[in-house]
Amino acid sequence: MEAFNRYFLDTIKYRYAKFDGRASRSEFWYFTLFYTLISIALAFVDFLMINPMLGATPDQAARGGLLQILFALAMLLPSIAVAVRRLHDIGKSGWWYLIAFIPIVGPFVLLYFFVLDSQPGSNQYGPNPKGM
Repeated sequence: MEAFNRYFLDTIKYRYAKFDGRASRSEFWYFTLFYTLISIALAFVDFLMINPMLGATPDQAARGGLLQILFALAMLLPSIAVAVRRLHDIGKSGWWYLIAFIPIVGPFVLLYFFVLDSQPGSNQYGPNPKGM
């Protein structure tokens, strides 16, 4: 529960659209984990309750439910912001995030960047979030 509060709720409350600074690997991956778990839970709620209540056809339901879409829209800026801060942590510009739009190769390059360890010490984006 502490990781949820520290890495997900605090990121949303205090760094919702903060693109400057650095984010540690643990902040990025915990945020991604909790985002995914909440999205899956909302998909089940949509599937079991909301879609039947709204009379959605199976084809419409396959595109995503109302709660899942609202959650994704609300989390769009924090997701991009934490990814940009993660890129800053390894010494890359946030503009490297756009490499995700290159088919096939781009997401893998971005994934490689996200698993790299923090750049030691301070860099042009701020002090190391690990305190090193």
